[in-house]
Amino acid sequence: MQDFVFKPNENGTYAVVGYSGDEADVRIPDSCGGGVISVIGDKLFSGHKEITSVSIPDTVTDIGEFVFDGCENLRSVELPSQLECLWGYTFVRCGIEEITLPDKLVTLPPFAFKDCKDLKKVVCGKGLKKIYSWVFSGCDELTELIHGDNVEVSPMAFDTKELNT
Repeated sequence: MQDFVFKPNENGTYAVVGYSGDEADVRIPDSCGGGVISVIGDKLFSGHKEITSVSIPDTVTDIGEFVFDGCENLRSVELPSQLECLWGYTFVRCGIEEITLPDKLVTLPPFAFKDCKDLKKVVCGKGLKKIYSWVFSGCDELTELIHGDNVEVSPMAFDTKELNT
């Protein structure tokens, strides 16, 4: 069972603001009532330990804070190609091991992947310009961060260790 709660945005699109379910593989719908889904609201999947994979439609441009907080069995997230904005703590304390960020994403906010103990590899999209402080705080297994030459990486992005990028 997967039930979502939607809220209309001022621009005619919708935000997903609630979720209840018990399935391991979650697929967020791409529309609601004739409008596309453009925002994933804060804390949407927080604490859902049963989730192992999430597919987010390409219509989504914005993913809120603490969306995957505590999803310790989450291994795979299919991020939308149109994603422009991640908020802080989006993936905090989740079980993701590897992630590829889309080309339209410009910044990685503070604490986006905080305490992702299993995170080993991050591949940044071509549009990324800045990685803020503490993005990878507590990511003890992170050994590979692939990004373009013009990305500004805060010296505090990896507060627990030094990483060759």
